Amino acid sequence: MSRFARYAVAALVLVAVTAAALVATLLEPRADEAAEVLFEVKKGESLRAIANRLEQQGLVRDARATTWWARVRGQAGELHIGQYWLSPAMSPGEIIDRFASGRVATWEVVIPEGLTAAEIGERLAARGIVDAREFAVAVADPALARELGIPAQSLEGYLFPETYRLPRGRTGPEVVRVLVEQFRAAWKQVEARAAERKLEMHPVVILASIVEKETGVPNERPMIASVFSNRLRKGMRLESDPTVIYGVTGFDGNLRRVDLDDTANRYNTYQHYGLPPGPIANPGLDALRAVIDPAPSNLLYFVSKNDGTHEFSETYAKHVEAVDRYQRRRASR
Repeated sequence: MSRFARYAVAALVLVAVTAAALVATLLEPRADEAAEVLFEVKKGESLRAIANRLEQQGLVRDARATTWWARVRGQAGELHIGQYWLSPAMSPGEIIDRFASGRVATWEVVIPEGLTAAEIGERLAARGIVDAREFAVAVADPALARELGIPAQSLEGYLFPETYRLPRGRTGPEVVRVLVEQFRAAWKQVEARAAERKLEMHPVVILASIVEKETGVPNERPMIASVFSNRLRKGMRLESDPTVIYGVTGFDGNLRRVDLDDTANRYNTYQHYGLPPGPIANPGLDALRAVIDPAPSNLLYFVSKNDGTHEFSETYAKHVEAVDRYQRRRASR
């Protein structure tokens, strides 16, 4: 090899080593330590556009090096849309890995027992998880209910109360599926006992939703369930205020006599016998258990003690005495 050729080869090697060192530098994190920021991979966005925004937001050193690295690793077409927590202390490789894994950012949402679907939708919307209107449409979709194996026209009652961690910007059906799947997991815990007592899922959920709305005291649930089970068995009306309220459009917080007398309200259990047409809230596991195994009793009535608990009675005469006692006490305050 001539001296010139040797110089040329050496020059090429030097260029290659220099280029490799430069690329390696460009693929290093921008900082040793830094706070995480929220970054969104948008639908239909190209790899280069994503890399450009990463560079603009100070998350990577160089968009071209980041794009090249993702292509070399075969990840260019594997980036999932969504929001991600990223830091300048992450390397471009770590950032691309996170996009490829789909480990999107999530937010905690607490859904207590006894909320209606509309109230759940408001909570989810407040956290940016889903649009409340879109969520309501999904809840009321009979086709989605059939797809999820729920024997009802609406998914009210099957949106299981739990603490969830969910990503933002989800569709209504996506979020509904998560909540209903959680219900199915809970139902499996009581399904055998319900079958043993010859109880079908939908009536159990309807009655459990009423129990959930009637009391917030855990140890009262089996007693409330006992009252309603006894009334149903005897052919008595349930006469539950929460069912009436559920059927009143634009309820303002004041239950009136005209509401109790309204026969057009299909949820008015003062006027109609049996269970209402569907659940009036979304019950938790304890309420489902209470309906499947109510407290053994002859109780037929209960009235609020005005402290969150109730006085239970077996006869109407005793119930009238209790109503008079607690209503008089309340009126005298």
